[in-house]
Amino acid sequence: MASFASRSAQALRTAARRAPRAAPKPAHVASYSLLARSTAASAPRRAALQQPARGIKTLDFAGTEEVVYERSDWPLAKLQDYFKNDTLALIGYGSQGHGQGLNARDNGLNVVVGVRKEGESWRQAIEDGWVPGETLFSIEEAIQRGTIIMNLLSDAAQSATWPALAPLITKDKTLYFSHGFSIVYKEDTKVVPPADVDVILVAPKGSGRTVRTLFKEGRGINSSIAVWQDVSGKAKEKATALGVAIGSGYMYETTFEKEVYSDLYGERGVLMGGIQGMFLAQYKVLRENGHSPSEAFNETVEEATQSLFPLIGAKGMDYMYGACSTTARRGALDWAPIFEAANRPVFEKLYKSVRDGTETRKSLEFNGRSTYREDLARELKEIDEQEIWRAGKTVRSLRPDYKPE
Repeated sequence: MASFASRSAQALRTAARRAPRAAPKPAHVASYSLLARSTAASAPRRAALQQPARGIKTLDFAGTEEVVYERSDWPLAKLQDYFKNDTLALIGYGSQGHGQGLNARDNGLNVVVGVRKEGESWRQAIEDGWVPGETLFSIEEAIQRGTIIMNLLSDAAQSATWPALAPLITKDKTLYFSHGFSIVYKEDTKVVPPADVDVILVAPKGSGRTVRTLFKEGRGINSSIAVWQDVSGKAKEKATALGVAIGSGYMYETTFEKEVYSDLYGERGVLMGGIQGMFLAQYKVLRENGHSPSEAFNETVEEATQSLFPLIGAKGMDYMYGACSTTARRGALDWAPIFEAANRPVFEKLYKSVRDGTETRKSLEFNGRSTYREDLARELKEIDEQEIWRAGKTVRSLRPDYKPE
């Protein structure tokens, strides 16, 4: 049971979140944002040097030059001034809505949230300090109040709600997405933006929870930006500024098509689907050859996630190879081309399925079912009950930093 002190602290935090927020004051905004911290810390030095902030740069990515946009080009005061006449209407309060909305609010922008009244998202928004009638509204009212409409509903919900929302996206508003799905696959989703609004994309490369966590740590997530429709002539500039506002550390330019193709492909491939498939295949072969569940899990998942993958993330694949034994290194070098050859046809098939819309139609059909939540829960339960992940729970409990699940 939680101690009295922890319960009291939780009560204070809840009360603080629910308290009405004063209008933002750019010079005194308290924020988790690195923008706010660096603004305060470096103000005297900037005043003395009067040098422009470093922001846009061209970098060499393995022989290809690409433009990268950094948050340093948007100091907090500049960001707040840029959006001083705007209201960000954040539609949907799932993972991305939570992260992006709180970050933009902490950066001192005027943000309202639009969700279904009295639903679970409504309750979650109140817990995060959004106030009904002040910063929390029905979807329709939030859109009417907003100048920048951030459609962060699920892909299936965007399609289902578009007939009702489209008439509210009036001239001179900006329509914002964090995924190119609805626009690119418009034949299936029926989402066709009005011709007289800017249509932009900021796609964080991670979950909304990660967007929030990295922002609070002062780091920032990397994101891609894209423009579908530029009516104002400032759509890209607006996308870049919004990318910084919602917590991006740096951004690279793409297109709506490339964003959604790479995103769906990656999720079904090595990021989620492929990794689960390979973990399971290796584990099963070990078990069939007499290895214990603990040994099979450790050699398949635990060593990968706790020891080797962090090395890849920190300094690259060659660094990880160099950090391993000579025997491990030799075997990996020999078998990597074999795995590449075996997997290449599968990845080619997957990319084709993404590009031709097959994956889109599957997603819309499943996620649009009335039994969606129950069907999904059943499939996730099947994964949770697989021996590999049941063994993993015991292995995780042995970690020195283990916290009960």
